[in-house]
Amino acid sequence: MSIPEPTPLTGSSLTGRSLTGPSVNASYALAVLSATAEAGPGGTASRAMPTDRLEYGEMRALWDEVLTARDAGPHTGLLVGDRLRPDGLHILGHLILTCASLADAARAAERYHPLVSQAGTVTLRRLGGVGRICYRPTVGPTAMLPQQVEAVVSSMVRAARWITGDDWTPVAVSFAHPRAGAAEPYARVFGCPVTFGAPENAITVTGEDLDRRRPLYDPALNRLHRAYADRLLHQLSAASPTVAERVRQWLEHAALEEADPEGPARQLNLGVRTLRRALHAEGTTWRALLDTARHSRARRLLETTALPLDRIAPLVGLSGATALVRAFTRWEGMPPGAYRSRYRC
Repeated sequence: MSIPEPTPLTGSSLTGRSLTGPSVNASYALAVLSATAEAGPGGTASRAMPTDRLEYGEMRALWDEVLTARDAGPHTGLLVGDRLRPDGLHILGHLILTCASLADAARAAERYHPLVSQAGTVTLRRLGGVGRICYRPTVGPTAMLPQQVEAVVSSMVRAARWITGDDWTPVAVSFAHPRAGAAEPYARVFGCPVTFGAPENAITVTGEDLDRRRPLYDPALNRLHRAYADRLLHQLSAASPTVAERVRQWLEHAALEEADPEGPARQLNLGVRTLRRALHAEGTTWRALLDTARHSRARRLLETTALPLDRIAPLVGLSGATALVRAFTRWEGMPPGAYRSRYRC
């Protein structure tokens, strides 16, 4: 598959001109071009810095160009994602390579996916013995092509294989859109049942696969990557903060036992109903953001302190140890005591 000489990338750095809408990292745009060009990475790479950003409209135009090429087909997005290399995700790719487990990598993707693209969100949900790593576009339903979604989901499976090995397969993969080509390429790339027209775009993974720790795990290198990613995330949020991102920032420093939407609404000079509508338009809710903040703070307290559960519970806005155990088991698929023991082993 080849495409004509692409239009030069015209992204701006995180500290350059303000972007007026969702943006995409130039590294990912270059990875898409590289995966669809016979010559591989070419002169285009020298025209953009890894921290440059493109307006989402520019990224969509790039995909339109890719998909109108002579050799493009219905499986182009699927194959682009499967060919992704770590540098295509910039710092998130290198961070994933240093994660302790697949669950750790999925949580990193939850937090740092905006560094790759602000046009969608990644979430990890656990229920019983399985987890679902979900991708949800946050741009309008006509703004993102099915091939773009397939590229994201197949790149998530490819990234999981950087940790688990090339022969790893998920339990199942699902897409919200209908299938547009033959079934065989999906079976070959994913190695598992694939359904279309599903409620969500998701990868289903066993709890055992999620929690299996890598034998070669370097926590010091992982911390270095996270610190750099946090700096970039802060710069990105300052350059083009969404309402959801500003609420997340407010929650990071809030007393969660007293948190309600009136706090961030006052800070943003919005009414509570306006805040809720803005969050809905960005693909999230106050309740979801509060739940994520509780989860993140509970993990941090379990990892960095010896506080008993009945002391941690009010710090994350829960009524007591029983509520914390119930919530944490929903978040992580294991009770907080087991998580603390596993993290410290």
